Amino acid sequence: MNFNPKATSTKTTLTIALFLVLLGNYSFWKNVIDVFDDFTFHNSLFLFSIFILLAAYLNIIFSLVSIKYIFKPVIISILIVSSFSAYFMDSYGVMIDKTMMRNVLETDVTESYELLNFKMLYYFVIIGLLPSLIIIRTNIIYKPFLRESITRIGIILLSFAIFASCAFIFYKDYASLARNNRHLRHLINPTNFLNAIHSIIKSHMDSGDTILKPVGMDATLAKTWQQRGKKTLTILVLGETARARNFSLNGYKRDTNPMLAREDIINFSNVYSCGTATASSLPCMFSHLGRRSFSVKKARGYESVLDVLSHAGISVLWRDNNSGCKGTCDRVQSENMVNLNVKKFCSTGECHDEILLYRLQAFIDKLQTDAFIVLHQKGSHGPAYYLRYPEKFKKFTPICETNQLQDCKRNEIVNTYDNTILYTDYFISRVISLLKKNTKQFNTAMLYISDHGESLGERNIYLHGMPYLIAPKVQKHIPFVLWFSREFETNLGIDKACLQQKSNEKFSHDNLFHSALGLMDVRTDVYNKKLDIFSNCRKTL
Repeated sequence: MNFNPKATSTKTTLTIALFLVLLGNYSFWKNVIDVFDDFTFHNSLFLFSIFILLAAYLNIIFSLVSIKYIFKPVIISILIVSSFSAYFMDSYGVMIDKTMMRNVLETDVTESYELLNFKMLYYFVIIGLLPSLIIIRTNIIYKPFLRESITRIGIILLSFAIFASCAFIFYKDYASLARNNRHLRHLINPTNFLNAIHSIIKSHMDSGDTILKPVGMDATLAKTWQQRGKKTLTILVLGETARARNFSLNGYKRDTNPMLAREDIINFSNVYSCGTATASSLPCMFSHLGRRSFSVKKARGYESVLDVLSHAGISVLWRDNNSGCKGTCDRVQSENMVNLNVKKFCSTGECHDEILLYRLQAFIDKLQTDAFIVLHQKGSHGPAYYLRYPEKFKKFTPICETNQLQDCKRNEIVNTYDNTILYTDYFISRVISLLKKNTKQFNTAMLYISDHGESLGERNIYLHGMPYLIAPKVQKHIPFVLWFSREFETNLGIDKACLQQKSNEKFSHDNLFHSALGLMDVRTDVYNKKLDIFSNCRKTL
């Protein structure tokens, strides 16, 4: 049987619009319905008007691209992306905005592979593949150019009139819904990712001719370095997806930090991230802009704190076991440790975080200056939490041994995630041990801070990346831990008791730029003493 349907362009656009409103927007409809306390006759009419309004709106969009030769490729692309968008929103409770889309576009192959599963395939087939195959086989009938143009303009105007009528009749309802539930716009598929992609493209076009502005070119080490007796070595462990709530150092009921509890550390319990995804948080935390002034586009135009440290004559090294530094380390020495594929640490198809310490001592032995080293963890990156740690750290059971979190009980997901924190605890202790071995040659210090937190099923939300203003606290509340050798405290004038008293104060990623400069005793005009955690806890040398 030869399946070769025929349809006019106007009928095709309307059919696709209705299809996506019905099958591609489960999360949107679920969230809209949850807004209503009860279903009165008026509310039912309002819900129906939303359906009509969305169908009319999508029909306008599809009619604008209903041009012979380009219509099919464009619509098929939208359907395929819509299938993945629907899957992630329905399965993990995420929202698709510019930050989330940037995070998706910057995800590496390994992270993408972890997300593949049968449920995703189901969404792809039902929402993406099958309708695309039908469109490919459909003979779309176009009228002569002038008649086709007039017809399309008429359809667009009619759709706009329907859209406007719905908005006018239920104006108060729409105004209230939009004002009190701004997140809903990030759930409308496919306009959410189309708007996000448009914003990212516009941002890249606007920044195409951006001239990198130097930051802290006047940076120098304070004269007190002559009194330290030896060079300074600081390691910043950059955590991934670690939330403060699951650190026993912060009162969590499980002992997820047995190793750190034995160390003479300072734990800051009230620290918050700059963003809810690596793509935004990472460049923000190393920038002087601060969260309120930060944008990825703006940050691309400035050097980071790593550059400022370099300007001061400090050796900077970035070691990565994740998806890169998002431009932060572009001008300093960097090493992608995953590429080494050392069997001892990389036997599961990816490398556990201990790879970051591989032959690091050899680099330290060659240092002729003060040094600042960043170790970028894989940490607790989901959804395949079970891959983040070696077998011996499977302490909390039963675990979720799949990337399909929806197939696991919540306690299994939490158990698996807690095992990642247990391994991070061990990894940080290994870093501290390394620094202890080098105290004869260096004043040593360690900072640990995560890029953002994670949702583990609270309010049926998983993973991270929600818009910052509406993101749950667990996606923003992050761990921050300090360790100093005695020589570092003495030779750099750190008042540890003073810092301990500040450990419950509220801090954020905004403090990292200036605190790193203050800790390394760097003098520069870009330094802001008020944002330096250590500024009021320094003894006069």
